[in-house]
Formats: sequence, C-alpha cells, structure tokens
Amino acid sequence: MSYHRQTRGNRALPSVSTLLLSILFFISKPSNAQSSSPVFACDVITNPSLAGYGFCNTGLKAEARVTDLVGRLTLVEKIGFLVSKATGVSRLGIPDYNWWSEALHGVSDVGGGSSFTGLVPGATSFPQVILTAASFNVSLFQAIGKVVSTEARAMYNVGAAGLTFWSPNVNIFRDPRWGRGQETPGEDPTLVSKYAVAYVKGLQGTDGGDPNRLKVAACCKHYTAYDVDNWKDVNRYTFNSVVNQQDMDDTFQPPFRSCVVDGNVASVMCSYNQVNGKPTCADPDLLSGVIRGQWKLNGYIVSDCDSVEVIYASQHYTKTPEEAVAKSMLAGLDLNCDHFTGQHAMGAVDAGLVNESDVDTAISNNFATLMRLGFFDGDPKKQPYGNLGPQDVCTAENQELAREAARQGIVLLKNSDGSLPFSPFAIKTVAVIGPNANVTDTMIGNYHGVPCKYTTPLQGLVETVSATYQKGCPNVACTEADIDSAASLAGSADAVVLVMGTDLSIEREDHDRLDLLLPGKQQQLVTEVAKAAKGPVVLVIMSGGGLDVTFAKNDKKITSIMWVGFPGQAGGLAIADVIFGRHNPSGRLPMTWYPQSYVENLPMSNMNMRPDNSAGYPGRSYRFYTGETVYSFGDGISYTQFHHRLIRAPGFVSLRLDASHPCRSSKCLSVDATGTYCGKTVEVQLKVRNAGIREGSHTVFLFMTPPAVHRSPVKHLVTFEKVLLGRTEKAVVRFELDVCKDLSVVDETGKRKIALGEHVLHVGSLKYSLYITI
Repeated sequence: MSYHRQTRGNRALPSVSTLLLSILFFISKPSNAQSSSPVFACDVITNPSLAGYGFCNTGLKAEARVTDLVGRLTLVEKIGFLVSKATGVSRLGIPDYNWWSEALHGVSDVGGGSSFTGLVPGATSFPQVILTAASFNVSLFQAIGKVVSTEARAMYNVGAAGLTFWSPNVNIFRDPRWGRGQETPGEDPTLVSKYAVAYVKGLQGTDGGDPNRLKVAACCKHYTAYDVDNWKDVNRYTFNSVVNQQDMDDTFQPPFRSCVVDGNVASVMCSYNQVNGKPTCADPDLLSGVIRGQWKLNGYIVSDCDSVEVIYASQHYTKTPEEAVAKSMLAGLDLNCDHFTGQHAMGAVDAGLVNESDVDTAISNNFATLMRLGFFDGDPKKQPYGNLGPQDVCTAENQELAREAARQGIVLLKNSDGSLPFSPFAIKTVAVIGPNANVTDTMIGNYHGVPCKYTTPLQGLVETVSATYQKGCPNVACTEADIDSAASLAGSADAVVLVMGTDLSIEREDHDRLDLLLPGKQQQLVTEVAKAAKGPVVLVIMSGGGLDVTFAKNDKKITSIMWVGFPGQAGGLAIADVIFGRHNPSGRLPMTWYPQSYVENLPMSNMNMRPDNSAGYPGRSYRFYTGETVYSFGDGISYTQFHHRLIRAPGFVSLRLDASHPCRSSKCLSVDATGTYCGKTVEVQLKVRNAGIREGSHTVFLFMTPPAVHRSPVKHLVTFEKVLLGRTEKAVVRFELDVCKDLSVVDETGKRKIALGEHVLHVGSLKYSLYITI
C-alpha cells in the first residue's frame, strides 16, 4: 500500500617468519549482554490495555490500522516519526525506533539501528558486493540475502537489530576511481538489476511468500545518478549531476526500476547530489512522479543522511530550513535520515509551507512498512521468525556460504602455462608477501559489521602448505618497501603468493581515487620479488575497483594474477581453495579494468556514457568505450575449457504493425517498444560443453550488438546464466528473449525502441545475426 500526496582501521596479525599452523583469528567479543528486555509495540500480553487500540488489532487491514494510529497522534508526535531516530509514544505503548540499519553484505552496526553485544557478538560477513557480483550467480545473490535477513530477524528478537535495512547499493560503477564502487554490483545495468532484485527478494521474502508481509525491509540506494563522492574539488554534497535523458533511462534508472517493479522493494533512498539542477530529495518528478507514480512503490522514500539539511546548508537551494523540509516532503520524501526535518517541520507547518495532512501522508507510508514487518504485532516470539535467536547467527552453514560466495567471485585473470592450481605435493613451501597478506578488516570492505571470525590469506594458505611471511610494506600506501627481505624470502620458497592492492585508506565512501595504479612502491616490490623467485609467482589483488596492472600482465615471471575483491570473513580460505585447486575459479569481472591513461584527462564529473570523438571523450563502460583495456568486463579464466554451440535461434523476427502505422508507408530505423508485438518471445538455445578434465562452473553471457541507431551501445549484456558441468559434461542453456524488453534500445528522448535490421548476438566466440523486420 502507499499513500499519495495531493499536490575503521585495519588490524594485521603480527608478522612471523614461518607459520606451520593455521589459527583462525576470532574477533574479541564484548561481554556485556542486553541490559534489559526489549520493548515491542502493541505487546498486549505485557500491557493488556493496548488491546483496545485499532492499530494493535491484527484482525484489521493494514490501511485501517495505519489510519487509526495516525488519528491518535498529536502533530508533535507525528513529527517525531519523520526522522530516522523516531521518538516513541509511551502513552500508546510505542517504543523509540531507529530506522537506520545496514546490511550491504551482512548485518552491520553502521547507523546504530543494529548493534553487536554479548548476546550477539558478531554476524556473518559476506564478500563485499563487487566480488559477489563477479560470481554472476543470481541464486547466490538471493541466498546471501536470505541468510542476512535470518540473522537480522534473530538479532531483532533479542533487541539487537532493527527491521529496516538500507541496502543494497544499486548505483552503476561508472568511473573506476569511485570509492564506493566496491559496494555496487558493477558497471552493467543488466547485472546490477538482476543482483538488486535477487538480493531484495532474499532480504524481504517471507516463507509463505505473502507480498503484504516482509521478513525485513530492504532499501535500494542512492537514487539517482550518484557515483562521485569526493574527487579533487567535486564533492557529493554540492555536485550537480548533468545527465541526458538517454543515459538516465538506459543506464542510471534501470536498477532502481527493477528494485521497485520486479523486486517490490519496501524503500528507495534519494541521494545527496542534484540531477540537472534539482536535489534528488526535493524533485517531485523523480520521487512522486517516477518512484511512486510510474513504478508504484509500496513503501517509503528515505533521504540519505542529512540530505535535507544539505539542500539548505550546502546547496543553498532554499533560503530557509523550513523551505528545505517543505520542498522535500511535498516532492515525496517520507523519512529524513537524521534530525533536520524533525527540527524544522513544525516551523514549516506554522509558515503554511506544508499542511498537517502532508505530514500524515509521510508517516502513513512509514507506518505501513512497519505494519508489513509485524512491528505493531507485539512480541515477535508470537510471530513468524519468533523462534530465531542468537543460535541462528554465525551458524556453520552461514559461514560456509560466506566462503562459497568468495570462491565463486574470485576472478583468475592470468594463468601462464597452467601454473595454477598448485599441487601441495609439488609445492612444499610458499613465500607469502604483501601488505594485504595477513589483514583482517581489509577483507570486509566498508559498511561492515563484526564478523563471526576471520581467516586471512596467510592463514588460509598455511592450512595446506608451509609458508613464510613478509609484509614487504608497512601498509598499502607502501611509501617504503623492504624489497631486499621480500626478495630473499621469495628466492627460498617453491612458490610465491603476493597479496597486494588497496584498502579503505585508498578507496571508500567520501574518498575517490586519483589514479588506477598500485599505491606507492607496490609495483616495484612485485617486480623485484618476481625477479628473485625461483618458482611460480601468483599476484593476488585485493581491491574494490580495478587497477592498471599492465606491468604484471606482461611480466613473464608473474605466472598468475587473481582478483579477490574484498572477500569477506572467509577470504583467506577461499583464496587458498582456488590456488590449490579445491575450487575451480569461475568469477568474471563485473567492471572494466582501464589503463591509467584512460583517467588522466577524464573528469569524474562528466556523466556522459556515450563517447564524443570530437571532444576526445572516450565514453564509459564496455557498452560504449572501445579503447584499450587492461582487462575487460566479463574476463576470467577457469582451470578447464568450455565450448559453446548454437542449436536454436530464429534468423528473422517480424513485427506486425497496424495498417495505419506510419512505418508502413515510410522507411523507419526503429519502432516503439510498445504494441501488439510486445510479449512476443524469441528462444535461443545453446549447448555448452566442459571440454576439460575438471568440474567447473561457467557463466554463459548473451550479448547483443544492435543496429547503429539512436547512439546505441557497441554491445550490451542481454542476460546470463551460470551452469555447473562435470568433466566432459554437456548442458543445454535456454534463453527466452522478450522482443520489447530484451531486443530494444533507448533512444535520445529516453523512449524504448526496437531497432530494425541486423542484431548480432554474441556468446563467447560465437556470433549470430538476427534480423528484425516489419
């Protein structure tokens, strides 16, 4: 239902020269338990007097309960429910509630709505999203969401968590320097959309599948065209994102639309930035018009934290705080993260800028979401999921899923002469070198909680083989490097594993990168260690964004390169599983890795996706950029080989137009993606064969190059599917393509069009032409 308006630092384990045992590092756990039992709204067993309130009557429809609750509140009390730290109403038995909880890749304590205590000292920490996305496994995306929501519910039942989680981040990873790219599923709208829908369903879906109930409430953020934080003199609080309608509708908006329309997400968060001169949180077209009007959001719209204050204080979009509150509320904002609206809403009402009915509309959307969560149904022990508790957090199964997610995401980028996997019988000693070789916090990226435990890369490796260890640099900045010691160590081992890359000091929220190079003297360290090594050298890159490692790609002494993202609490185990062949790598890059030259004269602030050759502008992402890359979107190597064979696809698709259609009498390059032919499907069947001697998973990508009209992409991902095949096993993969949805492009005005003529389908090295005619 919806209500419409009428108008932290990194901890490395101590360095040691030789490790023969693997010791899992357990997080220190506070001993303090919850000081008192949590208070739940409408707990009629504890307080029978509440049973007379309509909003506590579970036999009524949610709309009636919301109306009853709003009618019982004073204006001051109503305003208390416009902010993230909502003020309870003791006379009605409603406790305080903090809306701000995070669950980007596990339950987090960012925001204060959830916390780790003696009862629940930690929660499962999955890989940072960019690595999970590299698995291209939709069922995995949803499975992680389901585990996270189960742990969240378990924590809620003992008063350690909220029910509203402001995740996932579904912004497009447009520029490789963006510090928050690690939080996203990558640069491709199809992948980001599929991730968004699956993760939202995992978080929100109830066991009974009732769309009017929520396990927890997810939130897709940051709406919209937000992907610059703090780059040179550009910062997110004042940045005006200038976006043309074509890029808006074919790149930036699709993941949010998918969240709402396909995922039925309970919330959307508007961003700090302006889009084409208007703050997103005060733009009625973007909020009431699109999210709630066109897409039919069933839930609430929340601001990024302090966004309403930013409208006034940083962007100077309004002359007074009250005007900022009024503009955002009338645009469609229901909840302000932080306090600003709570401070100035009464003034806005008194000044006649908003009416009390506008406040009612906002809090009604908020209450309706809480109703779907069972917040007003009393003690959760009497509700679905009421049996969950601390014993359901950090279970062995959940932690194994974290390890499996990391394994599936790891991308092998180079493997000269099949140097990987290592055999523990042939490789007796490994020199493990690098500033990220024995890290803990680095592995979980940002928006993390407290993991159940950590296994560092070093610890993971020494479970299999004897290892020596040298940091090489004191930290990832690597302003100084102990090259001689590292090289000496490398020369004494059968193999070398270098674990390099970045951490949150290099890329994070509010901190974008200035270049794409390995920080400091890391490149020099890698090169000199490789020279000294007597056996194979594996370069493991731990980072959120791509890096220009052309030097390593071309260095014959570096036999393998592996990208592990920020791999979560079990990252060390997953890395060792891949290196020693217990897992066959199947990850594929969800973003382009550009050379340093790409960004040297390219401002982050230019939002155009398409190239402009006359201005020397190269374009963004594999969909539009055709220049040199270090590694491309979708790159990744397996320990086996997969072959594709097309077994069914139509050569022609004919669209039936009405006799009066103008394209009957004049030549058209495209037709609207609306009409009787919408719903028409095209089936593509492929046979996939594992041609090697190892079991392996393989992502089948179906790309399309449309006719060169409407400045369409060079190619774009239509869909994908991941399959697991045993040695020499075959499988048939079927794709059902909707002509209007899957074979269309967005024109210059933002409308979907079906281009007429030759569409080239790409699967691996296969190319197939499909002609659309009228």
